[in-house]
Amino acid sequence: MIGAYYDTVFNAAQGQGLSIETAADHAATSFLDGKPSGQGKRKCSAADRHAAFWSSHFLRALPAQAWQQESLSLALARYLGQDRVACPEIVAHVAMLAPDVLQQAARHAGLVLRQASPRWLEIEALADSQPGDFSEFVQVFRIFKEAHQLRLDEVEHLREPLAKLTPLDLLAYTSLYAFEHLLPDLLEGGSAPDTQETWDAVEDILTWKLATCDAASLRLTDTTIAASLRQHLTPFLFPSLEAPGPRHDLYAGFTALLDAQIELNAFINRSAEAFSYDGGIRFVRQGERLEIMEVDAQARAAWRSDGDKLNRLHQYWLYRGMDALMASHDLLALVSPAHLEANLQAFAKAMGTWLRLQEVYGIAEQVRTEAGSAVDVFRALLATELMTAFYIEDFLRPYHQHLQQLGHPWLTLGRLAFGGLLQSDMQNRFPITWSDRSAKIARITPWTATAEHPQGQARAAEAILDFWTSDWSALAERLREGDAALRPRWQERPVLKMGRHLFQLPWMMAMQNNATAAVNNLRRLGARRNEAREETRRIEARLGMLFEQRGFRVLVGHEFAAGMGDEEDAGEIDLLCALEGHLLVLELKSTYQRRSMKDAWMHRTSTLRKAGWQLHRKVPAVRHALQHDASLRQALALPPGAEPQITAWIVDTSIEWNHQAFRGFLKILLEEIQIALRDDRRWLNDPEGLFRTAGAGDVAMRTDTDAKPIDTLYPDGFSARKFIEVVESAAVWAAAA
Repeated sequence: MIGAYYDTVFNAAQGQGLSIETAADHAATSFLDGKPSGQGKRKCSAADRHAAFWSSHFLRALPAQAWQQESLSLALARYLGQDRVACPEIVAHVAMLAPDVLQQAARHAGLVLRQASPRWLEIEALADSQPGDFSEFVQVFRIFKEAHQLRLDEVEHLREPLAKLTPLDLLAYTSLYAFEHLLPDLLEGGSAPDTQETWDAVEDILTWKLATCDAASLRLTDTTIAASLRQHLTPFLFPSLEAPGPRHDLYAGFTALLDAQIELNAFINRSAEAFSYDGGIRFVRQGERLEIMEVDAQARAAWRSDGDKLNRLHQYWLYRGMDALMASHDLLALVSPAHLEANLQAFAKAMGTWLRLQEVYGIAEQVRTEAGSAVDVFRALLATELMTAFYIEDFLRPYHQHLQQLGHPWLTLGRLAFGGLLQSDMQNRFPITWSDRSAKIARITPWTATAEHPQGQARAAEAILDFWTSDWSALAERLREGDAALRPRWQERPVLKMGRHLFQLPWMMAMQNNATAAVNNLRRLGARRNEAREETRRIEARLGMLFEQRGFRVLVGHEFAAGMGDEEDAGEIDLLCALEGHLLVLELKSTYQRRSMKDAWMHRTSTLRKAGWQLHRKVPAVRHALQHDASLRQALALPPGAEPQITAWIVDTSIEWNHQAFRGFLKILLEEIQIALRDDRRWLNDPEGLFRTAGAGDVAMRTDTDAKPIDTLYPDGFSARKFIEVVESAAVWAAAA
């Protein structure tokens, strides 16, 4: 048993002369960081830590102001977010002492969507004994519960008419919907602001179907594929008086379910999760309804600004990819002259994403797929970009032309499909494409061509296919068993395996962001790959090289020498960079690209919170080491006796919470530091206007390599002091002067 571990931490901190609030912060931080991890050979579970922490004596003696600290509030949110350990007396205690902290913890625990939890019942039981705001808070939760249940019931009701459809049947109706509602505006150069919401809702519907379908419905053959499409797709494309007509009832049922799923998801994301994790707003009850009141306009503006910056980074890496492509005669020689502009775009996008994966995420030239094959990452990126180019040129552009002539999506799809059947090689131009594995490998093989293998390699194509494939039979089995492990979003692995056949959706491949798909394929789904630790080392080393090119003396992964006081407790220093009397202490964090406020909040209160605490311990340790370790000063070229000016940053690969402080230390985007060191922010500002005039999926390629920088971050020359000013003032994001 852990016993009095947290009381011991608290007492030790007080023994060092720290205040009761700071001592409580130390104990709560240990709990949040998963300490202790074990005792002897026995590993401590989360339930063990909860039981030990909430039975700690010091908690009952804390003043109200101690509970106002973020660490105590987050610890309470952790308690309310689990159901295994019960300690209702601590809930009642905090309700009396600091009711606002309990309310905040209940929000952050996501209890608004988990009101059957025994933890919420502990809070709800206090409503009658707690006057004023606390009772009002419970009423707000009840309104959320009713609204949530209403939407859940609607989705459940609308699923019933579609219960007997197979996953392939649903893909048919999904594709019909996409060509009717999503593509026309995009093809006209406009935008469909709810596209991602629609995709997410479709993914939820397909997840429901995979979790409930008969396993046999995923073991598809040519016969079962033909039967499904004959009933659910081709009657829309080729109406006939002799054959059964289109199932407009099922299509209408799918559309209604999709609308209800979008509404449910919007309620969860914009209301329930906003209530739980968005500190910039407050929900106010007006009778039986809730109104949103903005309480921190600056925080909400920062969230939107981060999204804009992420879009600008996509532009930046495409410009980098263009330059790298134009400088590589070997790669240019591989670009097919057919659809030259589209293929140049594909190569440039793949090169830009490859540079980003190397420089930001430390990805090696080859990684292992889940199937065990070694895949060339650049070739995998190129393959998916060429797929996208193919679908744009051979599906979407002809569809757009036919749509302008015929004016109806079904007639247009029929014309497109019929045109493919008339070609000598019987091209599949249906809104769903499929083939067996060997045919797909043969189609990808030419895209793996190199100077050494001008015809490509089948083995390389097979590995690429493994990298991008989601096995729906295996996924369905996991869902049926209630496996809550990470599962691929369909954009992250867009080749869908059912039986021996592989399916793709041309409209999805043409619209999706392949760069984000690749990053999250490797960093979200593949976070526990064997290569992940080495990738982190590679990120540190490559960033260190950029600093060295600017004249810094750099130590990567520095560990303090034994016997140097308390420095061993500080752990490893990711990067130490010294120049001109300045010393940078950098703590690097590498994760994936998030989409929701909840995910961003979790990142803020776990990874970034911990990084702030790490720097809180490491910076004093660095100061102490510089005073007592001459070899460290020598390695950093720091003259004896001179105290360097220390600046410490959390350097993160995620855009969220950029330039916010954690325990007093700024969190800076890794790419922002790289751009500041390279002094190429011009590419963030779309210097050639490629993105201001391009339509959906289009970027006009330039073919010159003589573009000159139009601005610099260092008009008076680079210096350590100016570099720090540039980073901390966010000058990288400013438009050119």
